[in-house]
Amino acid sequence: MKIHKVGLRFAGASSLVLLASSFANAADPSTAKKDMMMSDMDHSSMDMSGMDHSGIDMSDMDMSDMDHSSMDMSDMDHSKMDMSGMQGGKAPADARSPDYSNGVPYGQYGKPMMMGDMPLWGVSVDDLGYQFDDDQINYEVGAWYGVDERRLSLRSEGSVQTKDDKEIDSLTSLSYWKPLSIFWNGEAGVAYDTENDKPAIMAGIVGTMPYFIETDARAYLYSDGQVRLDLGAEYEWRLSQHWVVIPEVGLTAFSKEDSDNHITKGFNEMEAEVMLTYEIFSRQLAPYVGVSYETALGSARDQRRQHNESVDSSSLTAGVKFWF
Repeated sequence: MKIHKVGLRFAGASSLVLLASSFANAADPSTAKKDMMMSDMDHSSMDMSGMDHSGIDMSDMDMSDMDHSSMDMSDMDHSKMDMSGMQGGKAPADARSPDYSNGVPYGQYGKPMMMGDMPLWGVSVDDLGYQFDDDQINYEVGAWYGVDERRLSLRSEGSVQTKDDKEIDSLTSLSYWKPLSIFWNGEAGVAYDTENDKPAIMAGIVGTMPYFIETDARAYLYSDGQVRLDLGAEYEWRLSQHWVVIPEVGLTAFSKEDSDNHITKGFNEMEAEVMLTYEIFSRQLAPYVGVSYETALGSARDQRRQHNESVDSSSLTAGVKFWF
C-alpha cells in the first residue's frame, strides 16, 4: 500500500513559518517597546469625556469576555430612559372585566361567592333535660341565620312543669348578633317573658373569657320599667375525645321589687349544674346525666318562705344536647 506524505510536509512547513514570524516580532525593538509602554500606562487618570464615540462601530466587538464586576453605574440617571417600546407595561382598560369572567356567563348556579359571604343557618339545643325531684323539663334552644359579620338570632329558655297545671315559664328573645372583637359578640333585640307576661328590650354580650370560660350577660328592660340581669358561665372539662364534664352557673338580678311576681330587688336566685356528657355522631349529639342546685338569694329567701316555697332545691337531671 502506498502512503502519500504531502499533507504532513505542508503542515510542517506552515509551523516553521509561524514560528519564524513570532521570533521576528520579538526581535523588533519598536514592537517590544510599544507593548511595554501600553502595559505600564495608568488609564484611571485619562479624561475621555470630550471624545466623540458616535462614529465608532462596535457591532463586530465581542464583549462576552469583558469583566463588568468593577463597573460603577450608581451615578447613572435612569429616569429619562424610554422603555415604552419594551414588552409589558400597563394593560388597556378593557383588557379584563372587573369580575374576571371575560364576558363568560356563570351558568345555572349564578355568580360564586366567598364562604364568609354566604348566608348560613344553625340550630343548637344546649339543654333539653328532665329534673326528677322538681318534676319538670328544662330547655335552652337557639337558632340563627346570617353571615359571619351579622346574624339574626332567636333564643328561648325556660321550664315546663309536668304535674298539676303544667305551667310554662319561658324567656324568648329575637336579636341582631354582631362580633365586637375576636372573643366577644354583641346582641340587641326584643324579648318576651311569660312568667310576668311582659315584653322587654334586650341587650347583651356573649364571649369567651381566659381559660376558655364561656360567659354571657344579658339585660332586659321591661315595659313597666323593671330591669332584669342574667349572668352565666360554663366550662367544658374534656376527659377524653368523647367524655366531657360541664359545670355551669347562673345568676339573676332585678332592679326593683315586684311582689305580684315574687321578685325582690337585687340578686334573686342562683342556679348551678354539673353534667357528664358523652359526645357521639361527630359530637353533634351528647346525652348527659347530672346534678342541679337552685337557691334563693338575699330578700328572696324570706319572700319564698312567706309563700311556703322552697328556698333551696337540688335534683338529679338527665337529658341531651345537640346541634345541627
